[in-house]
Amino acid sequence: MTDTTPDAAPRATTFTTRSPATGEPLAEHPVDGPEEVARAVARARRAQEGWAALPAARRRERLLRWKRLLARELGTVARTVAEETGKPAGDAGLEVVLTLEHLGWAARNADRVLRRRRVRTGLFTVHQRASLVHRPLGVVGVIGPWNYPCYTPMGSVGYALAAGNAVVLKPSELTPATGLLLAALFDEAVPAHAGLFTAVTGAAATGEALVRSGVDKLAFTGSPGTARKVMAVCAETLTPFLAECGGKDAVIVTADADLDAAADAIVWGAFGNAGQTCAGVERVYAVREVHEALCERVVRRAGAVRPGSGGDAHYGPMTLPGQLETVERHVTEAVSSGARALLGGPESVRAPYVAPVVLTGAPADSAAMTEETFGPVVAVDAVADVDEAVARANDSRYALGAAVFCGSRRTGAAIAARLHAGAVSVNSVLGFAAVPALPFGGSRDSGFGRIHGAEGLRAFTAVQSTTVQRFAPPIALTSFEVPAAARERAVRLARSLHLRH
Repeated sequence: MTDTTPDAAPRATTFTTRSPATGEPLAEHPVDGPEEVARAVARARRAQEGWAALPAARRRERLLRWKRLLARELGTVARTVAEETGKPAGDAGLEVVLTLEHLGWAARNADRVLRRRRVRTGLFTVHQRASLVHRPLGVVGVIGPWNYPCYTPMGSVGYALAAGNAVVLKPSELTPATGLLLAALFDEAVPAHAGLFTAVTGAAATGEALVRSGVDKLAFTGSPGTARKVMAVCAETLTPFLAECGGKDAVIVTADADLDAAADAIVWGAFGNAGQTCAGVERVYAVREVHEALCERVVRRAGAVRPGSGGDAHYGPMTLPGQLETVERHVTEAVSSGARALLGGPESVRAPYVAPVVLTGAPADSAAMTEETFGPVVAVDAVADVDEAVARANDSRYALGAAVFCGSRRTGAAIAARLHAGAVSVNSVLGFAAVPALPFGGSRDSGFGRIHGAEGLRAFTAVQSTTVQRFAPPIALTSFEVPAAARERAVRLARSLHLRH
């Protein structure tokens, strides 16, 4: 149980997970160190060779077999997610369903997206046949979050596997059982490829060991601060890095919007999963003539939303205990700076739960409007017009998701195009999350790179460009034996063509 090195401090070899709702122990898990992580990566690399050699149709069949097993075991997976995160069973079940949607899409579309593709050549390379192909990277490391421990990491895991890679997942230390269960079900579904997808458990040191293990790409979900630290380690070996780091997502509501539909979506987007959603609703900008009416509708609906652990609860406890302090600080500072609490307030924080909080008039530079709260708090502010709404929505160091509610779908789409967010829904919130063909990701402090969709498949490949000479060119410009006069004629010809076109 301890490090035997002289004078070394004792090193724990296991850790305990606890229920966020009750604090009761759930399970003991190993703390995997550099040696254990290295073994997992080596095993995955051996398995990947056979996996990459399979025809795409065979990989598809095996991934769909895993998907069907996950569907049969949906109750078990959802129960594990609910136990570790504290979210209601229904929410956990929906998370697994969305996971199945994405896994199925990745499996069925990988060959179409990644197969060898012919590309056209130019006038001076007409003698060449050109093509490109997307090759697997090898072993992909994935560091997953605790808020959606099935859906979010599988956006990397499923797509990386479909692209022909092996995967080593380091789930959050708050939700390790979910990651271990996903890997165990993979081995059960396709035992001939056991070890292709595996999970290692532990906290930050285990994650660092995975980053330093020689993986061929690292996909990370977490805070911007942690992402910078992980990226710095990746930089030492130029390991490619994909980061999804959360957001401060805004909703714009125009004067002709359906206010009832907007309020319903805002409440769900802000308070679902206790507000612990990277692309959840945290800021709302409504044009002044409808602001008061929208606030009334939001408060009425939010007032009926109840946190708790019972079957009738709409959302559960804060999964990460330390997040309670952040939520309380944001609300307290906003109110003390002049914001009005239309519903709840600092007293809404009653560990381990936070009741819904609706603010208005929070200063634009307050933490509640600039930092990710990651709790059941939403600020609804009035703006003069859509131009101001767009400017304020874009005035953030985050750029992940957003939404627009507008009477005209065409106008709503035009407003969406002015937003810097990586994904935008019109007349709904988080509509993009359930569309597997759409890429997901952001910029600025929300990270970079994309998961999901064709871009998500390509993100876990290396592009190889190939030319095959079909016949000898009339003038071999890549030879020292070409006479200077012939080279000059070719240059004059090219110049003439480019002047005309």
